[in-house]
Amino acid sequence: MLGLRTVIYPVADLAAATAWYQQVFQTAPYFEQPFYVGFSIGGFELGLVPDGQPSLDGQVVYWGTGDIESEVERVRVLGAHIVAPVTDVGDGIRVASLADPFGNVLGLIENPLFDAAQVR
Repeated sequence: MLGLRTVIYPVADLAAATAWYQQVFQTAPYFEQPFYVGFSIGGFELGLVPDGQPSLDGQVVYWGTGDIESEVERVRVLGAHIVAPVTDVGDGIRVASLADPFGNVLGLIENPLFDAAQVR
C-alpha cells in the first residue's frame, strides 16, 4: 500500500459542487467530465461524482491546513456549516468538521506533527 491517493464525494449537482470546491481549495479541476471532476490538492486527489448518496455519516477525510481557525471561517462563509467545531485532540493537533452544501463532511486538520516527507 502506498497510502491515500483519492477521496471521492458524491454530489447531486456536479457543476455547483465543482464551482464550490474550486473556491474552497482555490484551484481549478485538472480533469472535468460529466461523470467525474478531479482536483489535485497537495499531491492528493479530490474527486466529485454525480451519483451515490452524500452523507454526514461514515468516513471523515481531513484536509491539512496551517491555520484551522481561519480556514473553518473561510469555508463556512462559502456555504458550509460547522458539524464539529475546532477541537484540540492533543499534542497541538486540532480538527474540525464542516458539512458541505451537498451533504458531505469536509474535515480540516492542523497537525504540526505531520511529516510530508513520509508521503509516498
